Amino acid sequence: MRCVPPFTLFAASILAIGLSVNALAAEAVKIGVAGAHSGDLASYGLPTLKAAQLVVKEINAKGGINGAPVELLIEDDMCKPEIATNTATKLISNGAKAVIGHICSGPTKAALPIYRAAKVPVISPSATTPGLTQSGEYPNFYRTIASDDAQARSQVDFALGTLKVKKIAVIHDKGDYGKGLAEYAKTFIEQSGGKGEVVLFEGVTPGAVDYSAVVQKIKRSGAEAVIFGGYHPEASKVVGQMRQKRMTIPFVSDDGVKDDTFIKVAGKDAEGVYATGPADVSQNPITKEYRAKFKQAEGTDPGAFFDNAIAATLALTHALAKAGSTDPEAVAQALRSEEVATPFGHIKFDAKGEPIGIGFSIYQVKDGQYVQVQ
Repeated sequence: MRCVPPFTLFAASILAIGLSVNALAAEAVKIGVAGAHSGDLASYGLPTLKAAQLVVKEINAKGGINGAPVELLIEDDMCKPEIATNTATKLISNGAKAVIGHICSGPTKAALPIYRAAKVPVISPSATTPGLTQSGEYPNFYRTIASDDAQARSQVDFALGTLKVKKIAVIHDKGDYGKGLAEYAKTFIEQSGGKGEVVLFEGVTPGAVDYSAVVQKIKRSGAEAVIFGGYHPEASKVVGQMRQKRMTIPFVSDDGVKDDTFIKVAGKDAEGVYATGPADVSQNPITKEYRAKFKQAEGTDPGAFFDNAIAATLALTHALAKAGSTDPEAVAQALRSEEVATPFGHIKFDAKGEPIGIGFSIYQVKDGQYVQVQ
């Protein structure tokens, strides 16, 4: 056997150590992207996935996060809580150190205990149920959208103050998001000092074909407006059947309806419908940059929550960079103390995980598209 000089052995050992360190330094930072990527509510989840991919592509082109590439782990929960728990478990087992999502509030609530147990930070662009932050159960949860109590307050103030209606039917889809929002709206109307009255509070069954029974109840109640909590599949059917009954009273809904898919499904019946949604940030330079990149890549304009998802991805990757690791405590500290430039301006998060400086606006469908009116 050939004798190798000691210096050569030492140099080889140092080289091996250097290669090992470099390999370790270049180990990918795995970030999960969970949401509805198929099914009726994919129009809410796919814009978030595309947003995350655009931001991460740009980060990796610049060398990654502190020299480490970012790898996205993509999982579809179809906006169903029972699937979301499996989605969360799979992301954790595959090594996700942080998660962007989920999209719907119900699946988010179902998945959060799994992420909490694994100490994985989660940031959603669209899960608005107040209890996700206000209960104190999920210190690892953040969002780049205001909560439903703020959204319901906007709806009620608009209905009573701008539309000048008094008798309101509050309808919901029985889900965590829709029912929760409706309950807040009901409370705010009841606390309006006599300015408003809830003449009907009713849930509808998601996925049903015929909502004529609840439409008839709305008509009999003498309601001067409807406030709806839920998503576009049910809202489009309720509105359509109201218009068939020649009911032209205002229909005020939420960011689960403030989506072009609602307009496509509801057709001419969508005209005049109001919905709350994130403020119009189309003139923000960051918004313009990423919307242009999306359009170049996809050939269309981005859909619902795209701007919020850009903000979520920028905030999370910025926090990982500032933390210098994937340590959850260090990432949490960075999310709460380090401002980051987003489509909504410079944001950071309060102790509960709520975004500082993000609120809701009122939109109306005019000539087949949503226009901000307040």
